[in-house]
Amino acid sequence: MARKTMLALLALLLWVAPALAQQAPAAPELPPAPPLAASELESAKRIYFDRCAGCHGVLRKGATGPQLLPAKTRALTTPVLKAFIVNGTGGGMPDWGRQGILTDAESDLMARYIQHDPPVPPELGMAEMKKSWNVIVPPDKRPTKPEHNRDWKNFFAVTLRDAGQVAIIDGDTKEIVNTVKTGFAVHISRSSFSGRYMYTIGRDGRATMIDLWMKIPDKVAEVKPCSDARSIDTSKYKGKLGDFTDKLAVIGCYWPPQIIVLDGATLEPKTVISSRSMTYDTMEYHPEPRVASIVASHFKPEWVINIKETGLIWLVDYSDLKNLKMTQIQGEKFLHDGGWDSTKRYFMVAANMANKVVVIDVEKGKLEAIFESGIKPHPGRGANWIDPKFGPVNGTPHLGEGKVTVYGTDPAKHKESAWKKVRELKTLGGGGLFIKTHPKSKNVWVDHALNGDPAIQKQVCVFEKANMDKDPKCWKVSDKGRAVHFEFNKAGDEVWISVWGKKDGKSEIVVYNDKTLQEVARIDDPRIITPTGKFNVYNTVHDIY
Repeated sequence: MARKTMLALLALLLWVAPALAQQAPAAPELPPAPPLAASELESAKRIYFDRCAGCHGVLRKGATGPQLLPAKTRALTTPVLKAFIVNGTGGGMPDWGRQGILTDAESDLMARYIQHDPPVPPELGMAEMKKSWNVIVPPDKRPTKPEHNRDWKNFFAVTLRDAGQVAIIDGDTKEIVNTVKTGFAVHISRSSFSGRYMYTIGRDGRATMIDLWMKIPDKVAEVKPCSDARSIDTSKYKGKLGDFTDKLAVIGCYWPPQIIVLDGATLEPKTVISSRSMTYDTMEYHPEPRVASIVASHFKPEWVINIKETGLIWLVDYSDLKNLKMTQIQGEKFLHDGGWDSTKRYFMVAANMANKVVVIDVEKGKLEAIFESGIKPHPGRGANWIDPKFGPVNGTPHLGEGKVTVYGTDPAKHKESAWKKVRELKTLGGGGLFIKTHPKSKNVWVDHALNGDPAIQKQVCVFEKANMDKDPKCWKVSDKGRAVHFEFNKAGDEVWISVWGKKDGKSEIVVYNDKTLQEVARIDDPRIITPTGKFNVYNTVHDIY
């Protein structure tokens, strides 16, 4: 009987299935990928790496920007994709074509390229890394004291993005001391704890070590342990657990997704730690969890390492590399950039696609708080100041909306406002990349570098710390490019702003008096090509922002 019932059910299913198939709407068939010549493929791969991978991912699975896999991109079609590439979006994607950074032909090429399956870059093991390792000046051949009379603690390391260089500029005289060939599109520069060395990391994964004591500061070592990277830092702890000053450096790779610990004096790779693991929430394996910001703790011999796609914050104890200890803290996706509060106890990192800020207590080694910020927060290292009403605070601008969220950072004496939004300051629009202040400054500076309006891109706004309810003062920094990134000098009385122009056009650095907001210098040397980040030695050593 059971067998007859089964046969009857099977017959019924065979009879009903065609009718159901006719009723259910069929998924639209995707168009084939548009043609792409071999030479075009190589060109598109370079452009994608340079302009797109940071937001959309090497494997195009998305993060700050959406995923760009063929099932989605082919459905959008080439004309629609090209329009996005040319004009940008309100969510923070630059208008590559309208700016003239990509030609019309290149915009069309990229619209076609992202409809193809993404190529997977090769992995890099220790043997491949060491092939790229180069000690240009051995430690015993380096100067034992500064070979010049300049105040090297007031040097600025300035990223010359598209030139693949870093300019070392004297903060007192505004002279370019040297332009050093580094990795391409240096994302960040970090000082050793002594301040003598400046470590840079290029988007192409090349790390460079610059000795500021040399008569003409120049690189003394380099290594390329990644094909794509964003973060580097050094060992800053000195205390009961040992003195690690200038002993180690660490690099976080976007691809391959891993962490490299290096000898601080030579950049020799010492150990590799994969960042591949499960996501913190759904516990699904992720093949490309990129290493975002890294900071060095002042409380312990630890690095705070943020794993973007998995939403995990790693506290890596570097005191014993052969018996590595690590604490994993569940945070939020997608972790990006952040910095310390004024006490250096709390690390605050933006989970930009989650519209949240995650706070870590490094003294206790645990999660402190997670709170809503705004659409795509992007604080850089953030900014610390004393609010007349709420006490110690920090703030972040946003890529997706025109506001600065201000939140309390003092759970000891201002518990009622700690890790809560206490103010929302209106800016000229979204696309804010950086915010900056200084303990000696009376102001908080904010940019709009990725705003879609060319007029707004060129402007900065300044809020008075003592009167946050007052409208900010905003003005145009230059007739060209984008006004981006702030850095104070060692004394805390000058603010340096990059004017990020086209590679073959006009770029410059504009210096303002923080008290009067008057321009005091304009560094428009032809060697200043697409300047972006600027890092003052003294402020970087002491994490002053």
